[in-house]
Amino acid sequence: MIYTLHEHAESTVVADEPLARLIDVGKSYGAVRALRGINMTVRAGQVTGVLGDNGAGKSTLIKIIAGLHRHNEGIMTVDGKEVNFLSPREALSHGIATVYQDLAMVGLMEVWRNFFLGSELTAGRFPLAPLKSAEMREIADNELRKMGVVVKDIDQPIGELSGGQRQCVAIARAVYFGARVLILDEPTAALGVKQAGVVLKYIAAARDAGLGVVFITHNPHHAYMVADHFIILKLGRVVLDKTRADVPLDELTRMMAGGDELNELSHDLQVGR
Repeated sequence: MIYTLHEHAESTVVADEPLARLIDVGKSYGAVRALRGINMTVRAGQVTGVLGDNGAGKSTLIKIIAGLHRHNEGIMTVDGKEVNFLSPREALSHGIATVYQDLAMVGLMEVWRNFFLGSELTAGRFPLAPLKSAEMREIADNELRKMGVVVKDIDQPIGELSGGQRQCVAIARAVYFGARVLILDEPTAALGVKQAGVVLKYIAAARDAGLGVVFITHNPHHAYMVADHFIILKLGRVVLDKTRADVPLDELTRMMAGGDELNELSHDLQVGR
């Protein structure tokens, strides 16, 4: 669910200050340490690619930044001020929006209704106040066109759109409602090559619009197309933290695939022949 962000005035942005930063952040669930010693910086106009296999800690990291879970080690800052969000609504009030894989959309509802889902414009404050349908249609259509998304009919059910188009609607929605930090949870995971390319194009568009984007993925090739910085997680720890200029695609792929462990496995399989 998306809420309108009215609280940006509460943050004083310092020039060159990162939008968000994690410093030695950790998270434990009882005796299980899901994350430890995580350092990450999110800057305006940059994409940070966070990669890792299943169980690496990507989901826990998302939930901390998005306000679903509270970290119990380290520090998280937004605009240079320490925060420890109590809810997703609080994270949204600081300009942090998360687009999950399920997209929080209702397939049978129109595109414009999904664009405003949870933040509908009404003609009054009463519970049964009429919706400003014409205004919401126009805004949704204009905002999607700004992102280069042209749908056949703004009144068609969003379930009729392709997976890539639905991802783009979710990104445009977050941008419109004031996101400055956009977290994307595996947006290309279930898409074909063409639709994944569409989503990557809009991730680049969000970056070029000045947002700080955190792109969660297990696909190094997709990450390398748009990311400026890469972090690889393994069992809750950072095993690689490099800028694009410092890591070639083959090294990123090797580290993501297991690196030395993969070499050992290959050797063992060859010996067993």
